[in-house]
Amino acid sequence: MSDERAATEASFRDIPVLLFARGVALLSVMTSLIVGLHWYLGDRLIRDALVPEPFATVLWVVLWAAFASIFGGFLGGRLLPRPAARVLQWLGFVWMGSFGLLLVGTAVTDLALFVAGKVTVLDAGWPTWRALGVFGVVVPALLYGFSVSRRPETRRITVDIPGLDPSLDGFRIAQISDVHIGETLGRDFAQKVADQVNALKPDLVAVTGDLIDGSVAKLHEEVAPLGTMRAKHGVFYVTGNHEYYHGGSAWEAEGRRLGWTVLHNEHRVVGEGKLVIGGVTDVEGARFSEAHAPRVDLAFAQAPEGIPRVLLSHQPKFARVAKDSKVSLMLSGHTHGGQIFPFMFFVKLQQPVIGGFATIHGVPTYTSNGTGYWGPPFRIGPRGEVTEITLRRAHP
Repeated sequence: MSDERAATEASFRDIPVLLFARGVALLSVMTSLIVGLHWYLGDRLIRDALVPEPFATVLWVVLWAAFASIFGGFLGGRLLPRPAARVLQWLGFVWMGSFGLLLVGTAVTDLALFVAGKVTVLDAGWPTWRALGVFGVVVPALLYGFSVSRRPETRRITVDIPGLDPSLDGFRIAQISDVHIGETLGRDFAQKVADQVNALKPDLVAVTGDLIDGSVAKLHEEVAPLGTMRAKHGVFYVTGNHEYYHGGSAWEAEGRRLGWTVLHNEHRVVGEGKLVIGGVTDVEGARFSEAHAPRVDLAFAQAPEGIPRVLLSHQPKFARVAKDSKVSLMLSGHTHGGQIFPFMFFVKLQQPVIGGFATIHGVPTYTSNGTGYWGPPFRIGPRGEVTEITLRRAHP
């Protein structure tokens, strides 16, 4: 057994080196890809559009400066003081969202022009009109997406729970997820969310991960208003993947300081012993520490039998692991509902659902679109949400 323990400890000591190598390789590939796509945008929207000099040169300089802002934002957020980091992250994230929509618009019109060119002779001015059309659609879309990104809606759903005690019929859970307090969402947004939750007067609050994008040292004052959330049975919190990028254990400790019940592969019994609330760490936790690997078996160890179980797990794909754990309802987030059209369709490459209620591997699961946003300060399509989940007694 001692040899096995030594081998396990050695394997976890190797994790930082493996993560660094993996990160460098991924960064190299992504940088090359993004450089190529920026060149593609410039070729189509500047060169093909016959923008005259000196405006063409200016636009090329702006394009490559915008490219640099993406990396400047990521690095600045970790290395620079908050005032400078905020400026760089705003620039980088605004361009990231703009770049994505411009890329989609340009690719779609490229395809349309290719098809049109097969059936008719196109006028030489079409590339110019195409560029104007792309900007004419993308700019209003970005303005709309920015205007709604900080205004999460209150979404109400009802879920039938077999075996729910009559005294808990109508039990209400307020769920927030993927708040992403950081350089572009701060204390004011946290206060708005807390007020929105408290206005619901819920029986219980569930915080299903990705609370932040930064360290406790940088953000503890920004998240403080969330400590004012109140519910009859308290606030329950599980980590998401982003907590682990900034110190998972530290954010669990901060959650406890805020007065929350942190469910680190554990459970609590509420409702006078008639409802179990369990929670697991995020699946990414295992990459950083064996102690932070999600364990649904530990989460419900010694939980009373025969009463409904609600599981908090950041990523909906965890339902595959939880399928044999007698879970009546799993609450998740992570997907953001895709956040920006049409990128929600890529979510299905990594998760079983984009958002909403679904039965996954036999586990009834509600996946929040998220309360805040990550990265680009836009929501185009799926609105952010504070969710009120009402549990109803299911009748045969």
